[in-house]
Amino acid sequence: MSAFCPASEVILRHTDEFTERRVLFAGDLQDELASQFEAKNVRVHCSQYHHWRQINRTLGDDAQFSLLPQPALVADCDTLIYYWPKSKQEAQFQLSSLLSQLPVGSDMFIVGENRSGVRSAETLLADFGAIAKIDSARRCSLYHFRLDNQTQFNLDEWWDEYAIEGTTVKTLPGVFSRDDLDLGSKLLLSVLDSAKGKVLDIGCGAGVLSAVLAKAMPEVELTLSDVSAIAIESSKATLEANHLKGKVIASDVFSDIEGRFDLIISNPPFHDGLQTSFTTAETLIRGATKHLQLGGRLIIVANAFLPYAEILDATFGSHEVLAHTGRFKVYQAIHARPTYPAPKNKKHRNKR
Repeated sequence: MSAFCPASEVILRHTDEFTERRVLFAGDLQDELASQFEAKNVRVHCSQYHHWRQINRTLGDDAQFSLLPQPALVADCDTLIYYWPKSKQEAQFQLSSLLSQLPVGSDMFIVGENRSGVRSAETLLADFGAIAKIDSARRCSLYHFRLDNQTQFNLDEWWDEYAIEGTTVKTLPGVFSRDDLDLGSKLLLSVLDSAKGKVLDIGCGAGVLSAVLAKAMPEVELTLSDVSAIAIESSKATLEANHLKGKVIASDVFSDIEGRFDLIISNPPFHDGLQTSFTTAETLIRGATKHLQLGGRLIIVANAFLPYAEILDATFGSHEVLAHTGRFKVYQAIHARPTYPAPKNKKHRNKR
């Protein structure tokens, strides 16, 4: 089985093209090809923290995690390899930023699975240079594009917002529930009628759950985390828009979380890019007891068909369903002090 995703396997069919180039990898990276790539120089921009953690071990400062690539990272690069994400809005946002920094004459290789909508690159980039498909394999397409016209990029123009329960939600392209709150999160909010102490929101997205909770219960102490740089910036903006305090950090589930909490809430993803993955949710459930106070609660919402009940029982000993619809369930598990069975009476034989 290949260590690389299908999109990377398509890139590998063209390795001779890159040996003398100064290459910047960006977009929805799914593996560590960049850290093993043969080129004159390789740099990587990651918008996903868990991808950056993998690549940073090899590339160090040549791999950057941030919302947008810093000019110093892009400087001197003459070639971009861009992995198309599942969100067209996110692709447009990231490519617009990159097109504003890369010099005219730069070559771009855009690759992605066909089901991700990578064909949209043809219309998205048509005004800035010539684009053509140069390969198709593994249900992926690879495009070559040469930048003829730079574009201007202003981050302020990309913000959007909506309101829910009197809370302003600030969003950037590609963040979960960009235009409206998803049904699962709405169901979770419907049962969050009490909270106190320290609250951890894992996979915070645009920060909706934490913001609504904190407006109703101002005494809570918030920590929000996500792997997405877009989510982190959106959450910070949501808290600021509602005059709320909270710490927003990058963390791959519990990788950068310190201390214990009275409540952990989450609408955990079950995709990594386009691929179905239960790793995040399973890591969240199995690691929660190490980050909860005794009596602390884990409350998550998930699609009803996902096998989380068994993992909750194996970790916590039991769970309850606080709410459910045909599509979603809200689970609660409480971190209680473990109980041990009383020792059995030992029978002693009289010594003779």
